[in-house]
Amino acid sequence: MMQDGRLAVVVLAAGAGKRFRSPTPKVLHEAAGLPLVHHVLRAVQGLDRIDRVLVVVGKEAEMVGESVKSLVPGAELIEQTELLGTADAVQRCAEALEDFAGTVLVLSGDSPLITTPTLKRLIDAHRQSGSPVTLLTARVGDPSGYGRIIRDGEERCTGIVEQSDATEQQASIDEVSSGIWCFERGPLFDALERTDNANAQGEFYLPQAAMLIAEGHGSIPTVLAGDAEEIEGVNDRLQLAFAGRVLRKRKIEALAAEGVGIEDPQTTYIDAGVEVGPDTLIRPFTFIEGTSRIGSGCSIGPSARIVDSVVEDGAEITFAVVKESSIGPSASVGPFASLRPGTRLGPGSKAGSFVEIKGSTIGEGSKVPHLSYVGDAEIGSGVNLGAGTITANYDSESKLKSKTVIGDAAFTGSDTTLVAPVKLGRRAGTGAGSVVTRDVSDGQIVAGVPARPMRERKP
Repeated sequence: MMQDGRLAVVVLAAGAGKRFRSPTPKVLHEAAGLPLVHHVLRAVQGLDRIDRVLVVVGKEAEMVGESVKSLVPGAELIEQTELLGTADAVQRCAEALEDFAGTVLVLSGDSPLITTPTLKRLIDAHRQSGSPVTLLTARVGDPSGYGRIIRDGEERCTGIVEQSDATEQQASIDEVSSGIWCFERGPLFDALERTDNANAQGEFYLPQAAMLIAEGHGSIPTVLAGDAEEIEGVNDRLQLAFAGRVLRKRKIEALAAEGVGIEDPQTTYIDAGVEVGPDTLIRPFTFIEGTSRIGSGCSIGPSARIVDSVVEDGAEITFAVVKESSIGPSASVGPFASLRPGTRLGPGSKAGSFVEIKGSTIGEGSKVPHLSYVGDAEIGSGVNLGAGTITANYDSESKLKSKTVIGDAAFTGSDTTLVAPVKLGRRAGTGAGSVVTRDVSDGQIVAGVPARPMRERKP
């Protein structure tokens, strides 16, 4: 059979995931910082040519659909209202693929460990074989839960038996179906019309359709996965944890190959969507999560957590938590600092020991060295905040948060409280223990409770 070069991908993502005991659909549970279905789609995106991507959705179809389209805007969503089995799920795509001629790659949305190279091998083997169907298989230590591959005396695959239908001898077979198939569109949907649910589960199984297709050939061509981990599905939270470990290990190996120093891979946790530049050193007990981007020549950790943040070249973060923030080149964070969402540290700036910053901009070369809280503030360049300085940004009566503005080269004495809204002018300063309730002019020094002008600051 001559095969068309076109490729449609069908991702089965309708499973309820009952064993998760969660209102979140199974394919949206995260491993290494990404939903399970995103890992599958990312592997698919690496293929050379894809004409169509169809995702079969079921439980919380709208939620799954939004997540899918955030990664693959052109994906087509096909709803499976009743979960009647894998063959039924693919059959729901018949109308959408009515005018499609070519290869249909079918895979599960809860198999996050599959890789692009393995999918390419499967597709290439399928097209070279000329067969209307080809299956990816693997040899596993524990085949529980998988369909077993039945072979004849010539080692041809003549059947797939689901565990619930397997005899004791068949259940001992260690070669299993991955649930990842290549079909030619015409034979696939012809066979799906003829499948039945005469099995222990009362479901319509895709392997039966494959056997119906292969009747004229007597066997199903197979491709053996090089690493059995790739076909591991996720059906409960322990399997989710395993998938996360594998994905993070792969990420660390890839980063190390790109020149990132990782002092102790076993105590370092880096999500799949993270980027790290070369010559950065990541020290033990560090967590880099979500969409974080770390530049080159940085020192991260030990004991740092960075979430959805940007850290530019040469920055240092140690014993700190950074969330949804931006750290400028050669800036320093920690130890024991907390940067909350909306924090922006300029080049060469510092957020030091026991400092918390939220929704604020710290200018170039400015320092918040220790024991301070800065919230909803705009701090210029070359500023130094004394120990214990806080911006009192919250009004309990109005329940509003107000802004503090500190000009370039200003300073505060220890234990200064700036009661927002307030402005401390350029090169202005405060004495220790000051409570600033009114704007301070450029170059003016204030002190006291409430703070009053003391003198002008010398140029």
